[in-house]
Amino acid sequence: MDALYPRLLVRDFPASVAFYRAALGVEPVKVVTEAAYANWDIDGQAGLVLFGRHHIAEVVGAGGLPPAAAQDTVMLVMKVDDVDGEADRLVALGATVAAPPQDRPAWGPGLRTAHLRDPEGNLIELQSY
Repeated sequence: MDALYPRLLVRDFPASVAFYRAALGVEPVKVVTEAAYANWDIDGQAGLVLFGRHHIAEVVGAGGLPPAAAQDTVMLVMKVDDVDGEADRLVALGATVAAPPQDRPAWGPGLRTAHLRDPEGNLIELQSY
């Protein structure tokens, strides 16, 4: 398992992209406005990723909850070879499932994810292509 990068889950995607574009002084490598996704690479590795908070809130079942109180703001993304197997392994270690393993073709061709919470409640995304 490889820890890839932190992903900031933002409410105002256009404003956040504009802020980080100016703050970092470089253009993002990828911006997908309809998916509320942007990433900046540092030396060929994802250094910062922004993602619309409402998208993840829907995925993990928090979409109907008040954003400030219940929706996550940060998520650790981990690349794995086998999303299903790693999800089971982490559950055995004490994680809880927020969204079970599933294919996400709208997020990227061949992408499979699972969303878990560590014992402290932090959101983790497992992903494989």
